[in-house]
Amino acid sequence: MAVRRAGSPRRTRKVPSASIRYVDGSVREVPIRQLRLTDFAESQPWRAVRSVHGMAHYSGKYSSATTGGHVVYESRLELARLLLADFDPEVRGIFAQPCRLAARVGDRTRHHVPDFLLVMRSGTVRVVNVKPASRLKDRKIVEALAWPGELFRQHGWDYEIWSGADRVLLENVRFLAAYRRPGVVSATDAEQAWQQVADGEKLALAERQLANGRSAEEARPAFMALLWSGRLTTDLSRPLSGESVLRRCA
Repeated sequence: MAVRRAGSPRRTRKVPSASIRYVDGSVREVPIRQLRLTDFAESQPWRAVRSVHGMAHYSGKYSSATTGGHVVYESRLELARLLLADFDPEVRGIFAQPCRLAARVGDRTRHHVPDFLLVMRSGTVRVVNVKPASRLKDRKIVEALAWPGELFRQHGWDYEIWSGADRVLLENVRFLAAYRRPGVVSATDAEQAWQQVADGEKLALAERQLANGRSAEEARPAFMALLWSGRLTTDLSRPLSGESVLRRCA
């Protein structure tokens, strides 16, 4: 594995490789065939994300419940995919701009920085590129996204090109994300709601029973926190309401 300091000249690569930037300022170049999840420990995003007035892109840092830290994004569409990853109980790790790929494609060397790398509880790895559906009509864009996917699939990792999700689903997840941080709802309140709610019960009834004389809205945060954590589920393809049916999960 080659190690160089940030800013040092790049060498011509004879095999497909991934360059990873670390918090100590070093950059390591790893052949794709040798790439492992452990290579991303103590890594940081390949590019520095800046938000400047007048920028065409909407970038920022998202406080992730999955990672316990901030994950960068460079567009609203990337933020939407990031929210869904953070909400997904099967995702246990998220890396933004995890590396810079280099490979000989055709008659020239190509480079690419994927948007996200997701580590799944099953042990699989999923590399995600986010691109608006309208951009996928451009043949050059399609080609630019195709060769990284081929490299990762050959390596045994999953590859996804994501262009959006159902609007109602995203709105529901954005709403629930307000309850993702520990302490927003006390563990005692969440546990009380969990112990009391019956499988198949509607949200409005569960709120009234938990409120016990208080305003039903005061009981709502506990159920929202349980929905975010996955201990409760409901049909998020429909707007959340008092008619939402709650399902208990093990």
